[in-house]
Amino acid sequence: MFKRSFISKDLAGKTVRVAKKKYDDLVKLKMKQKAESPSIASPLTSPIISMIVGRDQSVFAAHEDILSVSPYFSAAIKEQFQENGEKQLTLPEEEPEVLSCVLEFLYKGEYFPRLLHGKHRNSWSLEDAQDTTQSGGRGSSEATIFHSEVGDLVLRDTVIYCAAEKYGLEDLKRLALRKQGLQSGIPADVILRSARYAYDHTPETDSRLRAHYLAVIIRSRKIFKQSGTLEMEMEEGGKLFFDLFVAMCNHIDDISERYVSFPSSRISLRLLPP
Repeated sequence: MFKRSFISKDLAGKTVRVAKKKYDDLVKLKMKQKAESPSIASPLTSPIISMIVGRDQSVFAAHEDILSVSPYFSAAIKEQFQENGEKQLTLPEEEPEVLSCVLEFLYKGEYFPRLLHGKHRNSWSLEDAQDTTQSGGRGSSEATIFHSEVGDLVLRDTVIYCAAEKYGLEDLKRLALRKQGLQSGIPADVILRSARYAYDHTPETDSRLRAHYLAVIIRSRKIFKQSGTLEMEMEEGGKLFFDLFVAMCNHIDDISERYVSFPSSRISLRLLPP
């Protein structure tokens, strides 16, 4: 099972570091107490479930009670066994990097890179993986991953959101969507490819990730129009672009309601920021 260190970047000076140290000491004390007298129902004393993941058959492992938080995993565990009695799950279509994030969330309530809250500005940001002084140089925190099913780059948080939809983890869906909203500088082709992936892996009742992509495309419509990427994507059709057409019409209706007319024959049209 993967192990990762979680030391966030210090944004508020010495006081935060002291509080963090005290918090870490408290966590270590609680973990020691649990190890010395584990509860019978403790998730960390439940059986280990092995998982064979992806086309390369990467091997993962996690505690049964931790996995059983997910309705999908809970049902799958009850059905699949090895001949020697050990429980095993096979996830051939899952990306190992994505499952790693899902397991990290199940154990810690987060996945790398973590959300950081700036109290002074009441803003959110993502942990910096490249800061070797604070995060230990934990590697890349790229916004995209190469997805074997797609055969190209897609937004990482979108894939995690769709995995959370599959595994029945609503809190993970909310977290992934919030993190994706903090990403910037994403190429137009990646956005459209990710939007199509989102539509292919979420139900029609989804009103969050799908709506997020429609809003992004509308707000950045000039970029998409100039790049020509949208035109190529639209030729393939699909529900995504019908929804985009409806959303565009609604956007135009909203703008028309904001027109400012004057008594004179001249009409002033003021386009408010989307």
